[in-house]
Amino acid sequence: MIIINYVLMCFIFGTTFLAIKIGVDAGLPPLFSAGLRFFLAGLLLFSFMTWKDKATFRLLFRKEMFLTGVGLTFGTFATLYWAEQYVTSGIAAVLSATGPMMIMMMQSFVLKQKAAGSSFFGCMIGVAGVLLLIIPSFSIEISVFWVIGCAAIIIGEVFYASGTLYSKSVIQQFTASSPIALNAAQMMHGGLLLLFLSLCTETIQLDAFLSYASLGSLLYLILFGSMVGHTLYYWLVSRTNPVFPSTWLYISPIIAVILGVIVYDEYFSWITGLGALTIIAGTVLVNYETIRELVRGRRLPFQGVTALTLTKGSGINLVIKARKTKR
Repeated sequence: MIIINYVLMCFIFGTTFLAIKIGVDAGLPPLFSAGLRFFLAGLLLFSFMTWKDKATFRLLFRKEMFLTGVGLTFGTFATLYWAEQYVTSGIAAVLSATGPMMIMMMQSFVLKQKAAGSSFFGCMIGVAGVLLLIIPSFSIEISVFWVIGCAAIIIGEVFYASGTLYSKSVIQQFTASSPIALNAAQMMHGGLLLLFLSLCTETIQLDAFLSYASLGSLLYLILFGSMVGHTLYYWLVSRTNPVFPSTWLYISPIIAVILGVIVYDEYFSWITGLGALTIIAGTVLVNYETIRELVRGRRLPFQGVTALTLTKGSGINLVIKARKTKR
């Protein structure tokens, strides 16, 4: 059952990028559809947690939820949804995997925290992978918006990294609240900001939501991308450890690339494939020390909660704290 749920989780996270692309191509306003997705998903999750007495409405009025929503939802997905008007879903997924590299660089250059040599080496490999992805734009006819879209996704990862680092202190501050409720609250804030930006910049036409492609895309992202995928992740963590489920980050981008080529006939070349694999390899190296320590920690019994893992593809963040005890 664990393997089945893990494969299903990776598949869901890998399909969210294609689902976004389908919706945008079907005429959905990018920012409006993103805002609607995260606000409704957050509202459903938060209502459920309130019903289970694991959250209170006062949580929605805390500035910490607003600031987290700016980083993890608003900044990250405003750029991603806008970029997918011009960038293939596969490339969008691979570029989104640069998030851990951004976290490492912010920790090193902004927070002045010492990083392992393998992390810096991983960043260099990741940058080389991004360059490999962009090289085809010079040999085939691609508009300047393609390059801008790639840059926008990377900028979104800066928001993601900022939100991730800030959310660590937020989790420590709200220890009495469920991590699911905290995440739902920040999604609602981020979703409202996306809707507000959409009303200021986009023309909303209701008939764009009436096609099977647009409606199916939105419902899939709300129910599966932002709710089922998260539930599977949480279940896997409870049955295994924080390391195993988080490896979706190395698998889902590959799934996204393959689906984009097979299902949506997206452009793909051997250079693009090499760039994708290079970025994923860099991501693995950036996280190498953390993964090694967590794997070693599996030999010790866990009590309670240990690591922050962001399920990026679904827009959900889940915090699992753990305390190791000596035998």
